[in-house]
Amino acid sequence: MADKKKSLADLGALTSETPEAPAVETTAAPAAEAGEGDTATDTATATTTADEPEAPVSTQGPQIQAVLREQQLDKHGRAYATGRRKDAVARVWLKPGSGKIIINERDQEVYFARPSLRLVINQPFGLTERVGQYDVIATVKGGGLSGQAGAVLHGIAQALSRYEPTLRTTVKRAGFLTRDSRVVERKKYGRAKARRSFQFSKR
Repeated sequence: MADKKKSLADLGALTSETPEAPAVETTAAPAAEAGEGDTATDTATATTTADEPEAPVSTQGPQIQAVLREQQLDKHGRAYATGRRKDAVARVWLKPGSGKIIINERDQEVYFARPSLRLVINQPFGLTERVGQYDVIATVKGGGLSGQAGAVLHGIAQALSRYEPTLRTTVKRAGFLTRDSRVVERKKYGRAKARRSFQFSKR
């Protein structure tokens, strides 16, 4: 039993001695830090250098600049574009002028008698505040009047963005540069229309 008590006492002495060794090390550590201030700065710079590769990734976005398109004109100083809607195709020439729009060698009020169709083709000028500043000459073929008005709208928007590239973003956000691909679904055999069935008669 005495041996066991001695052994426990020895363990207590050992455990009491172990905290003293780190205490000496901790006291020596501040002295080392005070004497070696450069090493502390080196470690700080090392941590900063380790974080440096992340900095270019965060600043990479603002460095990218929008590429401005060049003005596209023909030898007569006009901007040309092709507009499409349904089965209609419109060729449009745009140049600075008094706001006159000629379609198939006729004035827009004669060709598009409905005011709603004239409002459609003048939407790009109203959106960009260019009403009465450009003359438009267009030739349209195929489809009906509604499809032709949509084709002229598409062509005017394309030509306007080519004459003034700075307006491209405004016109594009309004959706005028996108070709509207919606068309009438074709009729199927055995159906009255594209999907409508014939009237059922029981007798």
